[in-house]
Amino acid sequence: MKIAEITGRTTKKAAESTSAVRSAVQAGTAGLKDRIASTGLKDKIASTGLKDRITPSGGGFLTVIEDIDVGVPVREAYDQWTQFQEFSSFADGVEDVEQVDDTTTAWRAKVMGVTRTWRARITEQIPDERIAWTTEGGRGTLKGVVTFHPLTDTLTRVLLVIEYHPQGLLERTGALWRAQGRRARLDLKNFRRFVTLRGEATGEWRGEIENGEVVAGDREAVADGDGGNGTGGDARS
Repeated sequence: MKIAEITGRTTKKAAESTSAVRSAVQAGTAGLKDRIASTGLKDKIASTGLKDRITPSGGGFLTVIEDIDVGVPVREAYDQWTQFQEFSSFADGVEDVEQVDDTTTAWRAKVMGVTRTWRARITEQIPDERIAWTTEGGRGTLKGVVTFHPLTDTLTRVLLVIEYHPQGLLERTGALWRAQGRRARLDLKNFRRFVTLRGEATGEWRGEIENGEVVAGDREAVADGDGGNGTGGDARS
């Protein structure tokens, strides 16, 4: 038998073998997909958070999505979040927060061993529902929204979504992106511990903000019947 003929047969057998392996893998994958669909495992995976929650986009920004269930009524969870000066008590790395006015806060925190300062501007705030804000600085721009969802009378789901547009080589590294996700998860856990152990908020601010402007102050909300709950003072008065 000629060498060329031997080589041709060998190549044909290798191709057939490769095709058989590929078909087996594809069949196995299809079978796995069918089993996941038939058992509802896909929904279970999504509900347990076993999916990507830190998503670098093609546009060069990072999206972080985290949620946590907190064992207090929705009002307690929301009111505590409005007390930004308390974030240094539970948020990782936060050293100080100053309430400049009803829509602006000044932050100082240690990020990856470096102390940084920035100002955050609240763009939207609806009592017991949502708070949206933006920050801008030399290191990048951040947009965030936190929403509050009552599950029962004494259980609230807090959902945090952050879109981070980094600037500079360090800010664009994957390590920093992962650090942002870990920080968000840890902060939510610490928030749950803080407010659950207290059983009540340290204060409240019941005003409303639209497009970065206060449309109803805290005193107006009190006058309209959305008054204080006796848990603390108004940090923005």
